[in-house]
Amino acid sequence: MKINDLKPIFKEKKHLVWWVYGLATVGFSIQKYGLGRGTNGYTTYENYLIFKNSFSHLLDGLNIYASFPAEQWDLFKYSPAFAVGMMPFSALPDCLGLPIWNLLNALVLLSAILNLPMRNTQILAWLILPELTISLQNSQSNGLLAGLMIWVFIFLEKGKFGRAGVFAAAGGFIKIFGIFAAVFWLFFWKEFLGNKKSWRFFTAFILSSLIFTVLPLVFLSFENFAKIYKNWFQMLANDHSTSLGFSVMGLLKTWFGLEIRKLWVLLAGLAVLGFSFLAVWHRRSENWVRLNVLASVLIWVVIFNHKAESPTFIIAFCGVGIWFLTGKKTYWEKILLALAFILASLSPTDIFPRNIRETIVEPYVLKTLPFILIWFSISYQLFAAGVSSRQKLKTTDGVSEK
Repeated sequence: MKINDLKPIFKEKKHLVWWVYGLATVGFSIQKYGLGRGTNGYTTYENYLIFKNSFSHLLDGLNIYASFPAEQWDLFKYSPAFAVGMMPFSALPDCLGLPIWNLLNALVLLSAILNLPMRNTQILAWLILPELTISLQNSQSNGLLAGLMIWVFIFLEKGKFGRAGVFAAAGGFIKIFGIFAAVFWLFFWKEFLGNKKSWRFFTAFILSSLIFTVLPLVFLSFENFAKIYKNWFQMLANDHSTSLGFSVMGLLKTWFGLEIRKLWVLLAGLAVLGFSFLAVWHRRSENWVRLNVLASVLIWVVIFNHKAESPTFIIAFCGVGIWFLTGKKTYWEKILLALAFILASLSPTDIFPRNIRETIVEPYVLKTLPFILIWFSISYQLFAAGVSSRQKLKTTDGVSEK
């Protein structure tokens, strides 16, 4: 069989990728559930239990951000609205709840990928599958968040501003950085100026945010409602002061011994992001520009997140895949993709030499490096594209005046 004979399988048969995603997700879930509890007394799918337990803790009027070592090994760190959203899972046995939770993450993301306004979406779906597997095996919410962020972009592309606003708010209540999907609106509103539909985004976003905020009141007294938000804000404040994760901040400290305040690094990243967007503002109607803006944001929210962990990189890898499949790439850019795949998707697995992973990759935060380089490459390309087009426009205007 020739390589060309395989292309239709990966490019045309959408039903195959749906089946593979579904069966693989269920298979991973059954495997994790079947492992039971380890010698430490905890399961291998503790993240799911933390999410699931949060609703029962909320219902009992407990501080859902407190430690519950008899039930789970780590703290719950999501919004009170997320805890309410886990209500259906609290009633299910883990053998059913865990696969359904993972399927929600996998299929929301897959549906978003396949609806992107770009070629080779099936190839993108296959490309991100190994990285998604890492998130699913940790029963994380990152696949769901990545899917919601991409759906915000898709709805804006289709002029469905209300739905985009709801999904942007939902992403923010899963993980705060999910709210950055709202920046996509900046690249769409101008075309709909005078059309009230464009402002439905903010109407839907604000109303949805208010609903998500007050949702716990359905189950809590106002006094407990106030307490739970106080506890959440305290947890976020304490959480911000610890850990550097697989981030730009972590790399700066590990490689150069620099302990720059996280806020300054974050602001620097925002500045680069903002300048690259402003550079192509006049070209925002171009599909290439919009897709690279999407890719840039998906990578940015991970590499500038001081709490980024290995399973979080499915969000960034979606950005890398979109970037790579949008336009021709140079030899060096192909090397960057290979490094991202090896260090992100393969290094946490048994395929990768354990000694190298534990002594080099993890201590030196190498997983972050190719994503940082790719993000700067995207930022440079956007900036250069904007500057060059403006120069051509000036030249053309000068010739026309003569």
